Amino acid sequence: QVQIVESGGGLVQPGGSLRLSCAASGSIFAIFGMGWYRQAPGNQRELVATISRGSTTTYANSVKGRFTISRDNAKNKVYLQMNSLRPSHTAVYFCTVAAIGDSYWGQGTQVTVSS
Repeated sequence: QVQIVESGGGLVQPGGSLRLSCAASGSIFAIFGMGWYRQAPGNQRELVATISRGSTTTYANSVKGRFTISRDNAKNKVYLQMNSLRPSHTAVYFCTVAAIGDSYWGQGTQVTVSS
């Protein structure tokens, strides 16, 4: 059984910061890709950022320069540091993990940017 658990979401004022964390555990082997997606109400789920095992990163254009993805391979964890947040960043953020044989998703963590 595989568990993907996100944490770190919450309510933050515009201009503030949040750090999301995601931990993968259970019968999961050889993780190669990890990433974050988000889904705002009424919208489709969209890519935010990904990171390879070798720490090659990709970002959605809308978050470049504001968000930073990182990972700890020894702990099977991935992080998303979000700075200079805007109301448009409000969404449920999902962690995804790609491993040999399958990919996995967490349940999501709500991020709300509002004054």
